[in-house]
Amino acid sequence: MLVPLAFPPGIHRNGTDLGATGRWNNASLVRWNQGAMQPVGGWTQRVAASFATPARAARAWSDNTGTLWLGLGTSSKLYAVNQAGTVSDITPVGLVVGTGNATQNLGYGGGLYGVGTYGTPRADTVAYEPATTWSMDTWGQNLLACSSKDRKIYEWSLNVANPAVAVVNAPTADFVLTSEERFVFALGAGNDPRKVQWSDREDNTLWAPALTNEAGSITLNIPGKIMCGVKVRGQVLILTDQTAHTATYIGPPFVHSVEQVGDACGIISRRAVATAEDGAFWMGDGGFFRFMGGSVQEIPCEVHDHVFQGLTTAQKSKTYSVSNTKFGEIWWHYPGDSDTECSDYVAYNYRENFWMIGKMSRTAGVDVGAFRNPIAVAPSGTIYNHETGAMMDGAEVFAESGPLSFGEVVATALQMFPDEKTRGEVEVTFKTRYYPNGAESSHGPYAMGLPTNLRFTGRQVAMRLDGVAETPWRVGVNQLKIQARGMR
Repeated sequence: MLVPLAFPPGIHRNGTDLGATGRWNNASLVRWNQGAMQPVGGWTQRVAASFATPARAARAWSDNTGTLWLGLGTSSKLYAVNQAGTVSDITPVGLVVGTGNATQNLGYGGGLYGVGTYGTPRADTVAYEPATTWSMDTWGQNLLACSSKDRKIYEWSLNVANPAVAVVNAPTADFVLTSEERFVFALGAGNDPRKVQWSDREDNTLWAPALTNEAGSITLNIPGKIMCGVKVRGQVLILTDQTAHTATYIGPPFVHSVEQVGDACGIISRRAVATAEDGAFWMGDGGFFRFMGGSVQEIPCEVHDHVFQGLTTAQKSKTYSVSNTKFGEIWWHYPGDSDTECSDYVAYNYRENFWMIGKMSRTAGVDVGAFRNPIAVAPSGTIYNHETGAMMDGAEVFAESGPLSFGEVVATALQMFPDEKTRGEVEVTFKTRYYPNGAESSHGPYAMGLPTNLRFTGRQVAMRLDGVAETPWRVGVNQLKIQARGMR
């Protein structure tokens, strides 16, 4: 009897292994495209940069002459990288140096008053000082940037001989962005984590409201604090640690109308949101959300347990998101498995509604746009072009299915008929059990033959595919020839 090993795209990694019956259960560096599995695009070194602390934000843009730029911010520095790969230090004079890692606030006010007894360690009530991140946007051809530690809004006017300078009259902020109508938004303005303040239209130095300008502010009536914002569908979407709001331009005298569009949807970090196809997607403290206009919706997540049980929560402030619009994907990079740096990723394909997981050490990145390829930065500072070729520096590329159960029947596998674009680029391993929690036996790896001869027996079987060649291989629906052997 031939059994098609036809698993739908995406990973299911919630609950037990048996709960992933007929699904892919684990993977790294693979995606599904037009029904077939393939490795994600490879990467090549673009710039051999070296930073004292990892980059925590990136912004790509083109100036008026067509020169391409990449802005990068670390906990203590601000850099501009041109398309030739020249790295220029444009750190503002007097920038307040931030922290590369989130740290426990063990000082006065670092915990909840009255919780616990004197001298007892406060494992769950101690506050964390987040790792320092940057927010960046463009003002015409210039770069605007704001460090979450320093909190001043800076502007850099493309001269690599001069550092970025503070914008005159601008308030301090936790996050900065520019709206489509050319207002600069300062989120968490002044010393108020709930305040949204905007400059006059077309003038980022005029912040005092008057009858002759459109500068203004509003304080959100929220229990928490503003985290970040993005432009979406002609609005500014403002995300807090608990809620979501939109700011819509309506003209004088009120200038912007602010409306709450979501509750219990707070974002996990200041950089954990990405936009694509007129929508925004973000990672919260216990789920994933999207805003496509109207109201916020939670995205059902089939890898929820894997992500949130594996997340290094103390370093969650390093989590960042980037879109990969060529494939209809949103990627979140986060510290996992007790790592203190971004080591894992989870990705959502919003066009076909499936999830991917894996290992990749990147701390900041940008989608295609100004540059031809997506760009990402390693913790060391090395800058890579992504989605180019198939070279992955020897990283493990694999996908493993959940169990295929034969019910009460024990079956022996005799052969497999592979469905592979080019044979020899993928190996297959099978894992068998007689009971869901029983001992597991591994068989293989086998090189793909036509057919692939096998010999193993079990009541349930899982399949693992490993890419053994750094090539753009593709695998469709393999078929397993089995022979039933009764009840054992």
